[in-house]
Amino acid sequence: MKLHLFRAILLGCALLTPLVLGPLASESGQGKWVSLFNGKDLTGWKIVHDAVFEVVDGNLRLVKGMGWLRTEREYKDFILELEWRALVDKYDSGIFLRAGLEGKPWPKDGWQVNLRYDALGGLVKGFRPIVPAENPKMPLNQWVKFRLEVKGKRVTLDVNGERAWEFDALDAEQGYLGIQAEDRAFDFRNFRIQELASP
Repeated sequence: MKLHLFRAILLGCALLTPLVLGPLASESGQGKWVSLFNGKDLTGWKIVHDAVFEVVDGNLRLVKGMGWLRTEREYKDFILELEWRALVDKYDSGIFLRAGLEGKPWPKDGWQVNLRYDALGGLVKGFRPIVPAENPKMPLNQWVKFRLEVKGKRVTLDVNGERAWEFDALDAEQGYLGIQAEDRAFDFRNFRIQELASP
């Protein structure tokens, strides 16, 4: 009798295990959303070269200078979301992905998504997109939302919820995230990242 009861308990545990562990296993390759900017100071970031960044009204403001602001740690595969707005005409900046530390005023190794007045939806010059780039209007003093997904060599960009382009040519395996300073004023907010399991 005790043996039958023991077997029944084992069978019950075996049946319950997938229910308990299944969702955990399916989510184990994807991390939680983490804020990269606290709205108060530059904790988690480092200014490189002659860039000037400040916190103004809870926003991360690129004031002026030639250089960049980078994360303190490197990232590999991730989803990055942020909002930005240009504060001056003929604006020019960029978001660096998997950047290295060599180079001046900007990283020699790294991939830059343009925040430039004449860039096609943040298109990176010199790369041919898998999905042709559109040119959504990005007027002064209006917030634009970027969602970048970087996994392996593939990068996708959504602008204000619409797919702008896809690439499959990112060579660097990991590196820093950064904001390019090219002597033009910008605001940034809602910087957050979700790390992904590598393939």
